[in-house]
Amino acid sequence: MTEHSGRRGGGDRGLGAEIAVRLGRAAAMSLIAGTIGGAAVLAGEAFLARNRPYAQPELGLALRATIGRAGAPPLRLVLLGDSSALGVGVARLGDTVGGQLADLLAEGPSGRRVHLSSVGVSGSRSTDLATQVARALLGPRPDVAVILIGTNDATALRSPAEAGAYLGSAVRRLREANVEVVVGTCPDLGAARAIAPPLRQVVGWSGRRIARAQTTAVLDTGGTVVDLGTETGPVFRADAGTFCHDGFHPSADGYRIWAHALLPAVAAAANVASRH
Repeated sequence: MTEHSGRRGGGDRGLGAEIAVRLGRAAAMSLIAGTIGGAAVLAGEAFLARNRPYAQPELGLALRATIGRAGAPPLRLVLLGDSSALGVGVARLGDTVGGQLADLLAEGPSGRRVHLSSVGVSGSRSTDLATQVARALLGPRPDVAVILIGTNDATALRSPAEAGAYLGSAVRRLREANVEVVVGTCPDLGAARAIAPPLRQVVGWSGRRIARAQTTAVLDTGGTVVDLGTETGPVFRADAGTFCHDGFHPSADGYRIWAHALLPAVAAAANVASRH
C-alpha cells in the first residue's frame, strides 16, 4: 500500500509538471502569435502610411519675401528643417509658419520689417542640417534662425541621440556665427490622422523621444527650445482642421498655431539680435 501510494503520488506530481509545461508552451505560443500578429499589423499600417498621397511642396511658393513697413527695424529671419520649414500643405506664403511668424513680428509692438527666407528641404532629417546651415550662412548673415526638424527622424525610428547630436552641431555652428537660434521640437505625431493606430502610438512615442533629445542638445549648445508637442499637440489632436488634406502636414490653421507658439521665443531672439 505504501509503495503503491508512493508511485501514485509521484505520478500526480509528474502529471502536474506536464500540465504546467503544456500551459507554459501554450502561453509562449500565444505570446509569439500575438507578437507576430502585432508586427504584421504594424507592417501593414506602415506600408499604407508610406504609400498614401501626401501634400507636395508648392513650386510657386516664394522662399524669400520682405514683410512689414519700410523704415521699421530690419530683421533677417531664416527657416531651416523639413517640409514644415517650407510650408508644405498650404499654397500661400502668408499661410506658412514662416509667413505667419513674419506677419506677427511686423504687426507686433516692435513693428519689425522682416526679410524672410527658407533653406528647408522637404523630407529632411537631422543629418541634413549641416548643408542647410551652410546655405543659411551664405550672403548676409541672418539675425534669427528657426529650425523645425525631427518628424522624419521619428517616423524612420532613428536614434534620438544621433538626431540630437546633428541638431546640436547645427545650432552650435549658427551660434558661433552670431545667429540667434530657436528650435521647434518634433511635433506630436500621435495626432496625425494619416497614420492609423497602433502605428500612430508607436510613431508618437518615437517623436517624444526625439523631442527630449532635441531639447537637451539645443540647450547645451546655446539655442532656445519651443516644445511644439506639449504646447500645440492637444489642439492638433482635438481639431482635424489643423491638418491639410493629407492628414499629416499642417494646414494654414495648424501653421498659425505653431507660429503663435514660436512667437515669444522668436521675438525675444530678435530683441537680442538687435543689440548685436
